[in-house]
Amino acid sequence: MSKFGKPINSSSTLLMISSIYNSLSKAEKKVADAVQSDPEYAVLATVTDLAEKAKVGETSVIRFCRKIGFRGYHEFKLSVAQDLVNVSTYIDEEIEEEDDWELIARKLTLNHTKLLDKTLDLIDMGTVSQAVEALAAANRVFVYGVGSSGITALDTHYRFMRIGLNVDVQRDIHILAMSAALVKAGDVVFGISTSGSTKDVVAATRMAKENGALIICLTSHARSPITTYADIVLLVPSKEMPFQGGALSTKIAQIHLIDILSTLLTLHMKDSAYAAIKKTADAVADKLY
Repeated sequence: MSKFGKPINSSSTLLMISSIYNSLSKAEKKVADAVQSDPEYAVLATVTDLAEKAKVGETSVIRFCRKIGFRGYHEFKLSVAQDLVNVSTYIDEEIEEEDDWELIARKLTLNHTKLLDKTLDLIDMGTVSQAVEALAAANRVFVYGVGSSGITALDTHYRFMRIGLNVDVQRDIHILAMSAALVKAGDVVFGISTSGSTKDVVAATRMAKENGALIICLTSHARSPITTYADIVLLVPSKEMPFQGGALSTKIAQIHLIDILSTLLTLHMKDSAYAAIKKTADAVADKLY
């Protein structure tokens, strides 16, 4: 069993290819491009056919399949074929300049709806269960995130605090580093980084890991640097280009997963969580008209 909670090939293969794309070799990326551009062809093609289409050797195709968790090309094709049963999930409604405002609103809504479906495709309940157990048993929980991921970190802190976890959140890169230096065994660090490559968050999780903390990371890239130090990896889909950092679509996916996680935590902790929710609600009751 891996830190992802299950073999990589047991979640959506087409989504997983996107998730690990940046960690692939040049030749493997050519295979990934060929598959993603025409997945139906990949299902019908032989390993030689796909190698020729991607302009790589057959060994590169085999390495690509093994890189994403399959024993061979045949097993990979079967998984892609299963993905194609729900191929409409991967078709996005592009916004065109000539679209009227109502159509734009409808396209955005449809894309966000599809993104929630993709998020569910990537969620492995075994991994989520591990995260719930670890968070519930933690002495302290530290949530780390900077930039746009720092906004998700704030929401995560709020949700965990409401159900009674001893939780802290850090978004300043200096304080984040000092916090990681002080964590101990029995603590849990929840690192959030869409790219998985944010240096300050990765460095903090590495330091926390060295100090004995259990590391949970929330990212969109399964083979990114932060996953090197994570005990539990929670994946959400993302199609952000470099100039789209902090896209709302990614935020929706992150918050959706956090909502699932916090809801399951509430049910897992039962009496203590419900008591904490009541106390925090009572604490602000007189703040409303």
